[in-house]
Parts: sequence; structure tokens; C-alpha cells
Amino acid sequence: MKEIETITSVHNPRIKQLLLLQQKSAERRKTGLFVVEGQRELQHCIDAGFEIDTVFESQESRVESQGSRVESRESRVKRLKVSPAVYERIAYRGSTEGVIALVRSRSLTLADVRLSDAPLIMVLESVEKPGNLGAVLRSADAAGVDAVIVCDPLTDLYNPNLIRSSIGAVFTVPCVACSSEECIAWLRSHGIQILTAQLQDSSLYYDTAMTGATAIVMGTEATGLTDVWRQAADAHIRIPMLGRLDSLNVSVSAAILLYEAVRQRTIEH
Repeated sequence: MKEIETITSVHNPRIKQLLLLQQKSAERRKTGLFVVEGQRELQHCIDAGFEIDTVFESQESRVESQGSRVESRESRVKRLKVSPAVYERIAYRGSTEGVIALVRSRSLTLADVRLSDAPLIMVLESVEKPGNLGAVLRSADAAGVDAVIVCDPLTDLYNPNLIRSSIGAVFTVPCVACSSEECIAWLRSHGIQILTAQLQDSSLYYDTAMTGATAIVMGTEATGLTDVWRQAADAHIRIPMLGRLDSLNVSVSAAILLYEAVRQRTIEH
């Protein structure tokens, strides 16, 4: 059996590159690599067919690592051990079973999305916080959406915070980045109704039919949707706000609206 190299210094070039990939979207774009941390997240990544480049395993890992499984499936994967001190430096959290991987990125386009007979699409315009986007992806996975489309994104889809907050849903849900204009044209070409979440000129969300092909569109919490979406909408929907505040976290709102679509479709069948 080939002996596995052990890295004991945070100044090792491989560790420096990993840290750069965690911190800089420009480095992720330049190298075509991103970082996945954790057994569960890496398994979702492997199941989705992503190509693993390097697996870093903590010397203190007490569970069977994905490293050996990946190695058996892809002989080109580099497998490295790291000392506890190094792992503590590169890990975002402690409960990840001692495995971090560098993975080759890939970009889905709208043409890659496979639609069901009555597709349900989640569209997010200019969402800035990766944690919010990750949480929306978890809800999208649970609701069985056909795709999540991120229009004019302010964060890249391989941001470590996004992957972590999505607990791997970024790999289980088809996720596409494009412009709002491209998305609108694509939705119209497939006969998908556009429902925009907004307070102005809107109907209560549960009074709007979502059993057919539907795209639910949401903007940022601070500014909402731009006029291009308001004008493109087939209907405007809102969640009733009974308190003194006028907005919910975007991930909470997305979950409410997606599960209304699930509820209506369950009743219909």
C-alpha cells in the first residue's frame, strides 16, 4: 500500500492553496477548484459526480474517512494526512469527521436543467449572503424543486459558507447562475408562470395557484426585487405580516412559499 504523506506545517504550499481557496472567490475561479469540508457534504459531492482532486484527512479522525472510498473510485485523487494542528487551522468547524477535499468546479447552464411535468423553480435575485443561499438550497432540496436559479449573483456558488450552510444541498439540487434577463426568457420559453414575492400590488400566497409549472422569485431582504422581475411577473404574492416588521429572512420566506406549492400539489394528487 502506498504510504500517505503527512503535512505538519501550515506553511506547506498545499495548505496555503487550500486556505486561499476558502477565502478568495478569485482563487476559486482561477484554479477551477473549491473546498468541501465534512463527510456528509463530501458524500453528496461524490454522488453528484464531481471530480475530487485532493483529500486531506486529520490524523485524529476516528471514523472511516471518505478518503479511502474516493481513492478506490478515482485513482487520480491525491490523499494526504494532516497533523491535528494543521487540521485545526484549515477546518471551519470541529465536527466534520476530519476530512476536507479540494474539488473541481463545474458550471450548470439553463440548458442543463431537466424539468419535470409540472416544474417548481426557485429563483433568487442578487442574494448576497452565502448563508442565506445555503439555507434556501436546503429548503429547495426538501421541497423537491427542479432547480434553483441565482440571478446576478453577488456570491459564487462554491463559497465555503454556502456549502456548509446548505449541508451539501448545493450538490443535490441543480443550481444555475445567470442574468435575470436570461432567466426570464428561459422561464417563458418553457411556459413556467412567474410569481414574484413582493409587498406591493400582491395577493396572499395561499390564494395563488402553484400546481402548474411555477417559478417563485425572491430578491434581497434590503431592496427586494428589481423592476425587471416585477414587470415580468404573472402574479405578485406576499406572506402576511402581522407584527410591526415588514420582512422575513429570505430563507424563511422561501421555505414558506415552496411548501405552499408542495401543499397544493399534494392536495391535487
